[in-house]
Amino acid sequence: MNYILTSPSLDDLINLLKAWRFWVLGALAGAVLGAAVFLIAPPPYRARATVNVDFNLEQAWPQETDRQDFYYLERESRKLEEIAWSDDVMNQISTEFTIPVADLRSGLLQLSQPAEAGWHFYADDADSKTAAAIASAWADTFYIRVQADIDAKILNEFIDIEVTQSADLPVERRMSLSTYLLAGSIGFLTLAVFALLFIKPKTIGTQKNADGADVLI
Repeated sequence: MNYILTSPSLDDLINLLKAWRFWVLGALAGAVLGAAVFLIAPPPYRARATVNVDFNLEQAWPQETDRQDFYYLERESRKLEEIAWSDDVMNQISTEFTIPVADLRSGLLQLSQPAEAGWHFYADDADSKTAAAIASAWADTFYIRVQADIDAKILNEFIDIEVTQSADLPVERRMSLSTYLLAGSIGFLTLAVFALLFIKPKTIGTQKNADGADVLI
């Protein structure tokens, strides 16, 4: 059967909106496909370690001004963030887990909330225990390096830093099963709607040829 692209009519849209069975079955079919993808090729595990950073604004700036506070936090946060991704820290993680530094920096490691309070160090890996070990090592290495710079007065002496979570870390899939189910349902329905509205079969009929015989068109 031949198919051609045509614009949907108003009746097509109305009929599609009325077809509740199509929406239900399409959503179920898409969810099943999403679940199958999750089981066949599951996303990696993600572990999270936490380091608490206190910049002690009240000591660094006894006479508070919003501008000074903002500048101080931004400047010191940038310094610590650079340390987290520094060659020394990355090389140590790379050596310990035999992972290229380029891979660590290109998505296997993620840093969240680089400001005052809890800094979250995320690590992804296909094995949950390895993900937890990498995240823990990254947080511990960051703490040791920052504390050493504070003691050497390279960093601001008012900064207090503490590893608050580096053991028995929370580990979960980077993307949940529910995300796959939702994506599968939406994706399947989108493709199905596109096919129903824009791809229609040609009308099959007959006409007589030069010999007077009926032929399909």
